[in-house]
Amino acid sequence: MGSASKTDKPHAVCIPYPAQGHINPMLSLAKLLHHTGFHITFVNTEYNHRRLLRSRGPDSLNGLLDFQFRTIPDGLPFSDSNSTQDVPSLCESTSKNCLAPFCDLISQLNSAADVPSVSCIVGDAIMSFSMLAANEFKIPYALFWTASACGYLGYMRYPQLIKQGLIPLKDASHITDGYLENTVEWTEGMKSIRLRDLPNFLRTTNPDDVMLNFIDEQMKRSREASAIIINTYESLERDVLNSLSSILQSIYTIGPLHLLWNQIEDQSLRTLGSNLWVEEPECIEWLNSKEPNSVVYVNFGSVAVMTTEQLIEFAWGLANSRKQFLWITRPDVVVGDSTILPLEFVEETKDRSMIASWCCQEQVLNHPSIGGFLTHSGWNSTLESICAGVPMISWPFFAEQQTNCRYCCTEWGIGMEIDSNVKRNEVEELVRELMDGEKGKKMKENVMSLKIKAEEACKPGGSAYKNFDRLMDEVLLSNKKTF
Repeated sequence: MGSASKTDKPHAVCIPYPAQGHINPMLSLAKLLHHTGFHITFVNTEYNHRRLLRSRGPDSLNGLLDFQFRTIPDGLPFSDSNSTQDVPSLCESTSKNCLAPFCDLISQLNSAADVPSVSCIVGDAIMSFSMLAANEFKIPYALFWTASACGYLGYMRYPQLIKQGLIPLKDASHITDGYLENTVEWTEGMKSIRLRDLPNFLRTTNPDDVMLNFIDEQMKRSREASAIIINTYESLERDVLNSLSSILQSIYTIGPLHLLWNQIEDQSLRTLGSNLWVEEPECIEWLNSKEPNSVVYVNFGSVAVMTTEQLIEFAWGLANSRKQFLWITRPDVVVGDSTILPLEFVEETKDRSMIASWCCQEQVLNHPSIGGFLTHSGWNSTLESICAGVPMISWPFFAEQQTNCRYCCTEWGIGMEIDSNVKRNEVEELVRELMDGEKGKKMKENVMSLKIKAEEACKPGGSAYKNFDRLMDEVLLSNKKTF
């Protein structure tokens, strides 16, 4: 890229949905854009900005002159807590309240003397008001779907399911009576999928349910969008992507994004992180003392919560498996209670376990001592596990995690599902199978093969690499042809 005066520099405004699992991939994408010559404005909500400064230090978001952090309000009442906000409230509030402050911010940036005018917007696909803002300012945009393509296709199915009268559920008992086991024949990309494998916001009896209506609105906007970025790679979700391409106008698969970013020897942004909880580096020191493939890593992500009973069942299942484990228990992982593990459990497992509140997951999964991952099947966790060649046990919590779990267990053969009503003997059995069993060995082979394909996608000439270049030329730099 040739040198350009500061005013000519392309300027991308990146706005993720305000939750950890969305901020991480958007930050990777923003770093890639910065590396290719963009001025970046990364927009967090005021609530998450406060959390980032708490977890990473008061100077952590000073950024560089050409990588700036700005904020907009999320429209919810002020809170200073340190947990992911209630998802339905946040979805409703951002869709109703964020467009005006976002447009105000773009106007401010355009009138600032020291930054180039905004030339494009990359908005989270569920912050699709960013598309309306881009149209208002007559600049190119792309919507970024940060989750799986299979999850996206599942959400796209909602309107037909409503038309067919399958959702909302006629009766609350349908959640437990086997109704969700019904299969839905639909498309080549998603054959014989059960209702329970589709994103779980359909599990409601209320036609005015906040999430049903929110998803409906966001999917309509996705269909109208001229460009959609997905954090996946072609060889992993080919059938699903073929089906999606008949619904969406233009798809750019540029994943796994963290792998694409890791290809780049750009040190300027290495320290710029996005963890909303404080990481504990002791995790890596502890892993360093363990044998290869000997540790189970347990982390249910940034949103999943459980009851005290479920926490205790997981704890004793892990203890009874006699395996070593690293367990990340967020302070807010137990519903309405503090996360306190039974003393006898802590005492019994202290020689073979480490319990921490947060870590750098990518680093942990890539550590040679990790042999398996007990996960909630969030998409970042799934991709990071694939890229590290680590097979999984899946306890999906909500949204499209159910769909990811189905694909891991059935389509890709790299995971085993654990019942939502978790019991210690099942945990024990699955952990032993994962670490020592025949099925565990087969899953390891399958995940190693997917890992190689992910690496190929992100190398020069690979699909993600090429699609990133196409995204630049066809969309984000389409009104800056001088570059």
